[in-house]
Amino acid sequence: MTNNQTITISGYQILEQIYQSANSLVYRGIREEDKQAVILKVLKQDYPTPSELTRYKQEYEITRNLTIDGVVKAYDIQPYQRTLVIILEDFGASSLKQLFNNGVGAIHELPLQEFLNIAIKTTEILGQIHSSNVIHKDINPANIVFNPETGQLKIIDFGISTQLTRENPTLKNPNVLEGTLAYMSPEQTGRMNRALDYRTDFYSLGVTFYELLTGKLPFETTDALELVHCHIAKVPPTHHTSHPTPIFDIVMKLMAKTAEERYQSAWGIKADLEECLHQLQTKGEISELTLGSQDISDKFQIPQKLYGREAEVETLLAAFERVANPPQGQGGVEMMLVAGYSGIGKSALVAEVHKPITEKHGYFISGKFDQFQRNIPYSAIVSAFKELMRQLLTESEAQLSRWREKILAAVGNNGQIIIDVIPEVELIVGKQPSVPELGPTESQNRFNLVFQNFIRAFCTKEHPLVIFLDDLQWADSATLKLIELMITDSESQYLFLIGAYRDNEVSQTHLLIMTLDELGKKGAIVNSITLAPLELESISQLIADTLYSNTDEVKPLSELVKRKTGGNPFFVNQFLKTLHSENLITFHPPQSPLTKGGSKGGFWQWDIVNIEAQNITDNVVELMIDKVKKLPESTQ
Repeated sequence: MTNNQTITISGYQILEQIYQSANSLVYRGIREEDKQAVILKVLKQDYPTPSELTRYKQEYEITRNLTIDGVVKAYDIQPYQRTLVIILEDFGASSLKQLFNNGVGAIHELPLQEFLNIAIKTTEILGQIHSSNVIHKDINPANIVFNPETGQLKIIDFGISTQLTRENPTLKNPNVLEGTLAYMSPEQTGRMNRALDYRTDFYSLGVTFYELLTGKLPFETTDALELVHCHIAKVPPTHHTSHPTPIFDIVMKLMAKTAEERYQSAWGIKADLEECLHQLQTKGEISELTLGSQDISDKFQIPQKLYGREAEVETLLAAFERVANPPQGQGGVEMMLVAGYSGIGKSALVAEVHKPITEKHGYFISGKFDQFQRNIPYSAIVSAFKELMRQLLTESEAQLSRWREKILAAVGNNGQIIIDVIPEVELIVGKQPSVPELGPTESQNRFNLVFQNFIRAFCTKEHPLVIFLDDLQWADSATLKLIELMITDSESQYLFLIGAYRDNEVSQTHLLIMTLDELGKKGAIVNSITLAPLELESISQLIADTLYSNTDEVKPLSELVKRKTGGNPFFVNQFLKTLHSENLITFHPPQSPLTKGGSKGGFWQWDIVNIEAQNITDNVVELMIDKVKKLPESTQ
């Protein structure tokens, strides 16, 4: 389907094309049967993939089920040629991006009162969307539409939105970039050790407010990797504006790097914005503001930061720093082992390395060994490098051709050997000549040599490489041999290999331990971190943060949780979620300023006697089985 092409859809008169995105064309039109003004949103591709069609249908379903005044109504979805069209309400609005465009593709700065009116309406609608358990995931000025004459404002485009449940109020850490990068929260980039929840929308809302107030985006680079790094690590400038400080304090709180530091509820944001508007209307200025005084969330959200692991994080980051900036005359190749029971938080610890890697423009790739695939050699290394190839394929054509040259220089005529195990490589280097047959031993030696050269191509000062291999206790012997070669390769640099394993499942005669002994003899740099269960103090802090309380108040509950879970972080989380789903931890909404915690807008409550009386298992396997039993039979 070409751009700006007039389309014909039976039953509708098309008036004009009003917008175009990467995936859709948007038109204004009239429904002929009742002369109703409508918006028609057409999926661009002539032959959309099944996943694109599913996404379009999902957008229609979510929009249709959100019966909120501030969400545009969806009337119908129907096939059009070989694609789909969604019919939406038209209330005579344009997006904020179009309304406040300064003619050069940017937004012009809004007067303060006008900004506050728009900001309050948008926040209120976003709160209603979240109350319906939907995360929008693409809040930006193009998706907020406003009719200046009627004052009506609505949020549109639920194309990548997600409907959550009370039991699962988060989404796992994303592995593809979805949404509009300039407005995307750090956790939505997939480069943070964080699952997604409704607070990702607050970050995007903060970027939107920033742009409406200053006429600029907080980070103006067009380089995708640089932009991801800005979202994760850089503080936006606040100097180029004449607006009062309290307004910017609200925006900065919305744009905090971790969800825990942001506002926790739309109610809290709206209360602060309304206080600003009130001061502006009564005093003509906004003097001071206590941020978040009414901000307490009714959503049960366990913070995703790591508790009680400060020393271990420091050890890990120091090792990466040594690899990325090796001391003079030393090869920057290290291996770090992370040992501990299942659920103790090994993967969560390793993911902390994402931030410095992004800063150094490095690559982080990971693979996991499987108990039932030990007969497949290199399975985890192969899946890690498949991930790397997918990352490279998203880069610019110029970058890609540089990679093509580097890989071909590294593997010579033996490219097919790599393609046989990682087919994605062919998408970068093209078809390769076949290689001569060799006997088993020679063939194995050739593979190891070619693979070493292949890996070296990615380990550079500009792009240090971190490979994380999980569940090493199930690694096959061929992989362990390859790891040995990688770590002892005198020509390698800028390579950080992290391996996690369950130390309770390996004995002194285990192949992994024997390989590590061998590495020690050869003088390789191998360090290790062993994770212990959480101390009572860390559990108390986690529970206090979850329930907006203090550690003294939650101490009896913390002691019970420690006793039941042995301090295993995964089990602590599951146990708390069970208490919430069984209504043993409940939220009391605000009633009047006189109720306990009323000034904060509500409070969390738990009944320790009732919890003690419940027969909740202290066996994590049984707990998970109970959870599975509550699912519909087909899902089970």
